[in-house]
Amino acid sequence: MSSTASGRNGTWRNWGGNVAARPAREVTPASVEELSAAIRRAAEDGLKVKAVGSGHSFTSIAATDGVLIRPQLLTGIRNIDRDAMTVTVEAGTPLKRLNMALAREGLSLTNMGDIMEQTVSGATSTGTHGTGRDSGSIAAQIKGLELVTADGSVLSCSEKENPEVFAAARIGLGALGIVTAITFAVEPIFLLSAREEPMPFDKVLADFDELWAENEHFEFYWFPHTGSTNTKRNNRSAGPEKPVGQVAGWFEDEFLSNGVFQVAQWVGRAVPSAIPAIAQISSKALSARTYTDIPYKVFTSPRRVRFVEMEYAVPREAVVETLRELRAMVERSGLKVSFPVEVRTAPADDITLSTASGRDSAYIAVHMAKGAPYQRYFTAAERIFTAHEGRPHWGKVHTRDAEYFARVYPRFGEFTALRDRLDPDRRFQNDYLRRVLGA
Repeated sequence: MSSTASGRNGTWRNWGGNVAARPAREVTPASVEELSAAIRRAAEDGLKVKAVGSGHSFTSIAATDGVLIRPQLLTGIRNIDRDAMTVTVEAGTPLKRLNMALAREGLSLTNMGDIMEQTVSGATSTGTHGTGRDSGSIAAQIKGLELVTADGSVLSCSEKENPEVFAAARIGLGALGIVTAITFAVEPIFLLSAREEPMPFDKVLADFDELWAENEHFEFYWFPHTGSTNTKRNNRSAGPEKPVGQVAGWFEDEFLSNGVFQVAQWVGRAVPSAIPAIAQISSKALSARTYTDIPYKVFTSPRRVRFVEMEYAVPREAVVETLRELRAMVERSGLKVSFPVEVRTAPADDITLSTASGRDSAYIAVHMAKGAPYQRYFTAAERIFTAHEGRPHWGKVHTRDAEYFARVYPRFGEFTALRDRLDPDRRFQNDYLRRVLGA
C-alpha cells in the first residue's frame, strides 16, 4: 500500500477502512501552478475539489465525487531560516520525513502527535495534536502558510499577512482552500526523557492535576474492564541519550504493542466474553521503563493495529469527572471494550476552530478495532463528552453538526464568514463540511 490509503478501480479508502469515495478524477500536481490550474479546470467542469493526505482521518472530511488532489509530489523542505528559527515545508510532506530531515539539521518541532504517517497539511488541517502542558497542537506551531483558494489564486498568510485567514486556516478543515506549504516554528534539537509506568486508574484521577502540572507532557491509557492505566511522562533532559535497546524496543513496541495486541483484538472479536480477561493481561503486559532520546523517537510510535477512533476535547477541569462517567457507562452497559482509552492535554490556543481554541483542554479518545461494531460504544461515549461541551477532533468519528459547533466554538461565525468570502461557490464543499459548517 502506498503512503496514501487507497483502493481499487478508482475507489479511495481511508486508513481505518470506514470511509470510501469514488472521485470523478484524481490529480497529482507537481507544483503550485499545476494545482491552481487543476482547481480552475474543476470549476469549468462544475466539479468539487478535495485534497487528501494519508487518509488517517476517520471522518469523510477528504471524501469527494469530484476532483481528488493527491499531494505526494508536493513534498520536501523549501527553506530553513535559522535566524527566524522556522522551516517551510511542502504540504504533502509526511511528518515522518519532516521529523527525520529536521533531526539531520539539528532541529525539531516542540511537540507532536503519537503517529507520524500523516502529511503535514492533513495533520494540521484536522487539528492533530500530542499532549502538552505548555505546548499545543502541531497547528499551534505554524508561523505561516500558503493557500490556493477557490479561484486558483495563491494566498500567503501569517500574523502579519492576511492575519484573519491565518487565524482560521491553520486548522482549516480543507474548507478555505488547499494548503500548499506550511512554515513551522522549530528549535534546536533536544532530548526528552520518557518514563512509562503502570498506575491504578483511581490514583491517576486523584492526582491528575499534579501529574499534569509536574510534567511537560503527560498522558495515560486506561484499559476498560480494569482498574489499571499505563502512564507516560515526557520531560526535557540534559542527557545522556539512552535510547530503548533494539531488542527491547522490538519486543515492547512491535511484539507487545502491535503483535500481541493484534492477536488480542482477533480473540476479542471471536469471543467477546473474553475481552475483560484479555484487558487484565494487556494492562499488565507493559512494564515500567525509562529512556532518553530525540523528540520524534519519544513522542511517536508505530501503530500497526488498525482501529476506528472517536476523540473529544473537554475543558481540562472537567476531565476527571468525564472519565468517571465513562467508566460507569462501560461497567453499566455490558459493552466489551478491547482498546485502551487515551487521555492527553493541550493549553488554550488562538486558532478559530482548534479543539483547544480559547480553553485549556483535555482529550479523551475511545477506540475500537477495525471491523468491530463501534456504534453503541461511541454513541454512549459521545453523550458523555457533549454533556461537558466537548469538541470532537475534526478527523475522528463524531455525529455533531454546525448547530452544535456554533454553541461550543465562540468564534464559529468568524470561520463561516471567512469561508463565504474565500469559497463563495463552495468549490471545496463535501458532505462532511456541509454537516459541520452548514450549507
